[in-house]
Amino acid sequence: MIFGRVKPLDAILATAEKKALHRTLGPIQLMLFGIGCIIGTGIFVLTAAGAQKAGPGLMLAFIIAGAVCIVAALCYAEIAAMIPVAGSAYTYSYATMGEFLAWTVGWALVLEYAIAGSAVSVGWSGYFTGTILNQFLGISLPPWLSAGPLALGGAPGGLINLPALVIALLVTWLLMIGTSESAKVNAVLVAIKVAALTAFIVLTLPAIELERFNPFLPAGMFGGFGTGLGAVGAAATIFFAYVGFDAVSTAAEETKNPQRNVPIGLVGSLLFCTVFYILVAAGAIGTIGGQPIMGPGGVPFPAGSEELARQCAMPQHAEALVCSNEALAHVLRQIGFSGVGNLLGIAAFVALPSVILVLLFAQTRIFFVMSRDGLLPEFLSKVHPKWKTPYVVTAITGVAVGLGAAFFPVGRLADIANAGTLYAFAAVAISVMLLRRRDPERQRHFRVPALWLVGPLAIGGCLFLFLNLPTAAMLMVPIWTAIGLVIYGLYGYRKSHLGKGRIEVHELEIEDLEPPVPGTE
Repeated sequence: MIFGRVKPLDAILATAEKKALHRTLGPIQLMLFGIGCIIGTGIFVLTAAGAQKAGPGLMLAFIIAGAVCIVAALCYAEIAAMIPVAGSAYTYSYATMGEFLAWTVGWALVLEYAIAGSAVSVGWSGYFTGTILNQFLGISLPPWLSAGPLALGGAPGGLINLPALVIALLVTWLLMIGTSESAKVNAVLVAIKVAALTAFIVLTLPAIELERFNPFLPAGMFGGFGTGLGAVGAAATIFFAYVGFDAVSTAAEETKNPQRNVPIGLVGSLLFCTVFYILVAAGAIGTIGGQPIMGPGGVPFPAGSEELARQCAMPQHAEALVCSNEALAHVLRQIGFSGVGNLLGIAAFVALPSVILVLLFAQTRIFFVMSRDGLLPEFLSKVHPKWKTPYVVTAITGVAVGLGAAFFPVGRLADIANAGTLYAFAAVAISVMLLRRRDPERQRHFRVPALWLVGPLAIGGCLFLFLNLPTAAMLMVPIWTAIGLVIYGLYGYRKSHLGKGRIEVHELEIEDLEPPVPGTE
């Protein structure tokens, strides 16, 4: 029975020890790793999409999404410290709910990281074309080369987002040849992003006008099932701004003293970023306003839609926050700080590729562990003899990420990525609760306080946000899962090492693999 294939927790830990990656990351490096991944497209770009859905209620949306992430992070902290191996929610599910459900979780994580990489690539493209090309070089890239097709919500005349495609493939190439970020380089990139957001807060908060927050919820608290509108709908999209803290858990197998350091990295990076997000949202809305562009019946046009793209092409909406591809830089230019706005655009241009790198790295780690368990062909995790990287799966992932970035708008990509993420987060909360009941005596270096409350809150919060995504994004999970189940039925179920009674795996030799993780030297 597929539901009976539960991998023993001791076997998972034993396998990780025999095939362990080098443990080099400390607590500060993990926090920088988390902050570096979290602060990215979500805050630099999705501020505009969130404002179109919620208006000034964007601040409330950040609080709602942050609250769900906090309870999910607590669950991640306990189980990641308890099971410090690569694989994240997939591995945790394998040890608690069995191979079949673990496969669906791992498959959802593949969707999460790949689509998120595409979304960040599109976000980078907006700053590249707006700040680097337009503001500094005086070059206007033709619309058909800077946005996806109109039917997918791109700018009028859009055909392909060439800069987004190029950056995705460039980062993929860097990962394949083994170019890694050192702790110093990553620290510099994180410092750039934090400094840029700090400057934004310092310059915008004194210029806030309270009347710009009225009406606070122009689309209401709930925009309607399947619409993705209102404060809750915006929270479901803005949730993408927090995605990244779970990537810390994928580095658990490469962390010194993971029982202590993983919880610090997870919770610390999340709390740090949450404070920044709320202040940035207040500064953006309070200075130039963030009222959505309304359609028929006083309902905002959907973010990333063809209708909104047409409205944003009109002169009266040219300066609107909700129409900007580089939201924060746009705000600073509008309030008279063009120079700082351009510097912020440069910061995003420089730093966002590191987010793409971390997302692609995390995705290949999920693929690697699924292959290590025999659920995917082992050639996917083949390590290049010279580069010492899993170049096959990296190349496949990079091409898929590049194509997604080339043809889809950032808002829709974020919603799709969130759908897979929310499913994985709920699975982690369930895993923690099951392990508490089944294995209460096992040592836990970090325990979720009041798990009886926090666990259900995490599960309920994830379900709540999922049901407030646009219908198209919600449908992606069952469609993607159906594709995954076909692959599992044709290959994974028959080739599974656990199904064959092979509990410990030794085939893949990866001790010499040099992962491009911030903090490794």
